[in-house]
Amino acid sequence: MLACLVLERKLSLCGRIWYIPDGPVTDYGDEEIIKEFTEFMCAQLKKHSITALITDPHIPLRINNELTQEGLGVHNTLIACGYELNHDAARYIYKAPIQYMINLKKENGEMFTAKELLKKCEKGVRYSVRIGENRGLVSRRVSIEEVEKEPELLEDFAEVMRTTSERDSFIEKKPEYIKKMMSVFSDCMDLTLVYYDKNADKKFEDERQAQYKKNLEKLETSNKESIINRLKNENDTILQQSSNYKIRLEKAAEFSDKDRFVVAGGLTIRYGGVASCLFGGSINVLRNETRPSHFVNYLRLCQSLEAECDYHDLGYVLVDNLNIPSDKTVPLGELTPKPNFEGINSFKASLGADLYEFVGEYVLINDAIRYSVYDKLIPMAKKCKVAVLKTLRKAKGGK
Repeated sequence: MLACLVLERKLSLCGRIWYIPDGPVTDYGDEEIIKEFTEFMCAQLKKHSITALITDPHIPLRINNELTQEGLGVHNTLIACGYELNHDAARYIYKAPIQYMINLKKENGEMFTAKELLKKCEKGVRYSVRIGENRGLVSRRVSIEEVEKEPELLEDFAEVMRTTSERDSFIEKKPEYIKKMMSVFSDCMDLTLVYYDKNADKKFEDERQAQYKKNLEKLETSNKESIINRLKNENDTILQQSSNYKIRLEKAAEFSDKDRFVVAGGLTIRYGGVASCLFGGSINVLRNETRPSHFVNYLRLCQSLEAECDYHDLGYVLVDNLNIPSDKTVPLGELTPKPNFEGINSFKASLGADLYEFVGEYVLINDAIRYSVYDKLIPMAKKCKVAVLKTLRKAKGGK
């Protein structure tokens, strides 16, 4: 049986679009199956009056710059079946087909440990993960059963998504939609939530201050220079930590002392040996003071190790300057991370991940006129809107 997850999105003036985020679950090397699936979907598009089907199969054309013949063969088959390659990066903020995957198993088949993978991370990430809990961060892994008992958990996650995900997406991020996805994939999908707990942070601060006083008492009675230097260094560190604590309190002043509030979250599906981080992020409050995104990503990685997955998907990196060659059967040209994503790019590379390059999306068109509106007219309207807004902002600034 050939199966796939199809998401539907209604668009003004364009009718409805169907989207298959991971392509159909099939043997891509079997041209007959792909052909039969295409014929079936063409019939369904007409039956339900769908403008077009967009599919994003995760078949790599190149891994660490090495071309894969399987990917090239699949591309040729899809084109022969009537799919068009959608490579228009200018339509909106583009999710480029560049993905990082961590191999969670060593060459001998043994699983890496979380500590071994963390050692590969850049120093700033290691530090953020190590001190996360000492800055009042608490985590919770949430199943669909817990969501049904505590609906506010989905509201917490929705709060994260409202502030971190502004891209166009076929995946809705409303609580009821997330709950539906978790119900369908209950055996392999869960949420990871990270909260900032003021009481927990205050407890650590009280312990630091108590240690600071003990160190002062020891300094008054100690005569050894080595001990004196050690105690002074410890107190200098405590003073810096206390200064950071005061900054966190100022940033979280709008929340009561009894409050703990969500600062990061992630939705993960683990199926077929691959852990896919569907989406997630962190809110602006305390983002720089606690680095909750590093903390939640590390927790998701630990969960993938616990599930004995083969790979952990670190997600995509947005890129500029898509150098698309005239011959669209070959991999994309050089890809440069957007300035805002260079840090994310280096972080993912620092985990020792492999770089997978996909062709991108393929489109099977049913209504050419409506798809042309979606593909041509709406992007032009968006560009005009952005240009007008920039002009108005400049005019306002000039005044």
